[in-house]
Amino acid sequence: MTETISLKTARRIALAAQGFGRTRPAAPGRSHVRDLVRKLGVVQIDSVNVVARTHYLPAFSRLGDYPREALEAEAWGARRSLFEYWGHEASLMPMELQPLFRWRMARARDGAMWTGLARFGREKRDYIDGVLAEIERRGPVTGGDFAQGPRGQPGWWSWSDGKRALEWLFWAGLITTKTRRGFERVYDLTERALPDRILDLPTPDEPDAQREMVRIAARALGVATEADLRDWFRMPVAETKARIAELVEAGELTPVTVKGWRHAAYLAPGARTPRKVEGVALLSPFDNLIWARDRTERLFGVRVRLEIYTPAHKREHGYYVLPFLEDEAITARVDLKADRKAGQLLVQAAWRERDATPDTAVRLADELKRMAGWLGLGGVHVVGKGDLAEALAGAL
Repeated sequence: MTETISLKTARRIALAAQGFGRTRPAAPGRSHVRDLVRKLGVVQIDSVNVVARTHYLPAFSRLGDYPREALEAEAWGARRSLFEYWGHEASLMPMELQPLFRWRMARARDGAMWTGLARFGREKRDYIDGVLAEIERRGPVTGGDFAQGPRGQPGWWSWSDGKRALEWLFWAGLITTKTRRGFERVYDLTERALPDRILDLPTPDEPDAQREMVRIAARALGVATEADLRDWFRMPVAETKARIAELVEAGELTPVTVKGWRHAAYLAPGARTPRKVEGVALLSPFDNLIWARDRTERLFGVRVRLEIYTPAHKREHGYYVLPFLEDEAITARVDLKADRKAGQLLVQAAWRERDATPDTAVRLADELKRMAGWLGLGGVHVVGKGDLAEALAGAL
């Protein structure tokens, strides 16, 4: 007989596993960022800079107004603790996890990757080898180094083929991000970009690496379905099923039933079940807590969709919408834009959710002011629509 837990308990377990409900440090810095990414296992990277690029936001949501330079130093500094690879989409991950992804890199070299990129690898292998040799000779490069004349024009260093060659080599683990200039990747050979202490770590076989990836996902999620665990590092279906079964057999995952969930769930060993979770947070639409839309709906009863690619007239809530976590519920969402020229954080829309409280507008206003200060903006200005906009403007 598997244990049955309530939805409220599952939500508290998940929030605690994600680092919510803790007192924010008085002076968050590099060590806090480093520890947080180790706790989560992976932080998604995205280029959209309407508010701040998404990889900066999970730490703000959990730590408060930390210096963004702390993340940059850990990700791209001289003594960094993070590396970039395809974890959950393009991601930052703790450096010590790099060996766990070598099986994925090996599969990429064998052509088991995106269909288009795999075909490019088969058809243009001599060209790719030439790009790799050029990087070995030249040293660190960017995509722009492989363009002659206007982008898209034909030529040995044409932008399209050069960029795809770099992407193929990155997937295959033969090159990696050494640093970034602005947001542009600077690539180098993996053996030159990563420290010897990482390169010298043994390469686990596929099942061992995959089991550890499921363990990391389980700890970060607290309680999760098979689909949740698989999605964390975008693992293959059959391998995930097998690894979960092995971990259950070994007593490292506990099957549970969550009331209201259609599928079986698994509890991570040592998962905390707090009596309550308190605190507020603005969540990036790519935040680890909510990036799986089905899981978000199961946990919070809120349908969250990314509307960036939706035509403006069809958007329900806005362009870059951040849900507002208030204690144990998502109580509001706001469409935000950092107007850097005017020095204002603009609220283009503000909406209540069904779990909104009488304090939601005030608590949201305080967190928006904190975000504006963290972004170096002078204040918050409500300029848009929504059934919370008037109350929020009053609270500000």
